[in-house]
Amino acid sequence: MKKIFMMLLVFVLSLPICSIGSAFSPQSNTVTPPKNVILMVGDGMGVGQLEVASLFEHGKEGKLFLESLPQVALARTFSNNNSVTDSAAGGTALATGIKTNNGMLGVSPDGTEVDSILDLFKQHGKKVGVISTHMVVDATPAAFTSSVKNRWDGQPEIARQQLKNEVDVILGGGSHFFQPEQQGGVDLIKKYQEKGYTYVRNRSELKKYEGDKLLGLFHPSYMSFKLDRDDLESEEPNLIEMTKKAIEVLSKEDKGFFLMVEGARIDHASHATDLTSIWKETIEFDDTVKYVVNWANRDQETLVVVVADHETMGITLTEKLNVEALKKIGVSTTFIASQLKKKNHSEEYTTKSVRQAFKNFAHIELTDQQIHSFNQDIIRARGKVYSAFQTEWHIGSTISNYYHGGAINLENRTLGNTGGHSANMVPVFAYGKGASIFNGVINNTDIPKNIAHLMGYEMYRE
Repeated sequence: MKKIFMMLLVFVLSLPICSIGSAFSPQSNTVTPPKNVILMVGDGMGVGQLEVASLFEHGKEGKLFLESLPQVALARTFSNNNSVTDSAAGGTALATGIKTNNGMLGVSPDGTEVDSILDLFKQHGKKVGVISTHMVVDATPAAFTSSVKNRWDGQPEIARQQLKNEVDVILGGGSHFFQPEQQGGVDLIKKYQEKGYTYVRNRSELKKYEGDKLLGLFHPSYMSFKLDRDDLESEEPNLIEMTKKAIEVLSKEDKGFFLMVEGARIDHASHATDLTSIWKETIEFDDTVKYVVNWANRDQETLVVVVADHETMGITLTEKLNVEALKKIGVSTTFIASQLKKKNHSEEYTTKSVRQAFKNFAHIELTDQQIHSFNQDIIRARGKVYSAFQTEWHIGSTISNYYHGGAINLENRTLGNTGGHSANMVPVFAYGKGASIFNGVINNTDIPKNIAHLMGYEMYRE
């Protein structure tokens, strides 16, 4: 018996040791590839944003739907040239599996164009699509569908590359960049139509659509916050409606598809420490995850991966957070900012308009001194990062501080180039065919590499 035991021990010790926390499961090669992959990105969505949304929506005993998914991991998000990524480098990591510099999209740090996981699906005869409540030519959707060295200067070029690359479904905001004034006099939407795309502009047109190539642009810039759609009488579709239509279009053929779905305005709400909008945007994203997972459950051939490109503003649930007061706010800080009026020949807002806006929308009575400080803070922030958004960001910070929210402070938000991103790890959730490959603490670049590995595709290697 002792001899048999020693022989078994020698055999076990001779087996190869698998590294803990590896991006790839040792059993993954035996998994039949999924036919479809749906990658869902909650922009700026860290654990704090999830906790805010869960508490506001379900109470401390409840949880979000995405928390029920069977596979969970944590992802690091640093970029090639910074410990804190911006959305361009973060999106590029999720799309291409490489770390690039902040501000760069779909290219390596030396500017080399790199195929994305979406490109690989397209090259293998599958349908592909991107959805975003941001502009479709901005960071995350652009990283999957284009390659430019500068995310800001390259937006008109991104719109052209999306046509050249024949992305089958493109839905979101950003119609401004498809217009002749941004395209050297060329009507790019007409060019899409000449290539067989149907162009839709609102919820009604989207619902009626039944073709194979779809371009839907529902706002000149960002799509509206969920909180504001009723007040704006918006005709924009919501994230679930866009996702439902995209899946309907992409799944018509039996070849399979890749779809990236971005709940982008979680990030914008977080930049402004607009906790009420964080709640509403995250819940809309979570409801969309539920729709997609239920569809995948019926399909049985689909992998669903839920992740964030980075965390924004270090959002934290504090002990004294006044949840009930924040839940009573009915509009976003962007909407509140639109109600302010400037003094004649001045960069300051009138005392009356600031006082009324905070009282009417946030139920806060500001003193004259507080209004003066509010104006001075905005003036000091002019010329700093994302200066066009400083008013709504300062409104959000004022409200958050008043109701005891937790976040990166005003000064730190303006010191860097990301406007308040953090290096906090972000959660990853997965469901469906091949989901078990997502586990442990990984890099954001492992996400497309894992997908490519499952599909048997070869990705760019640095």
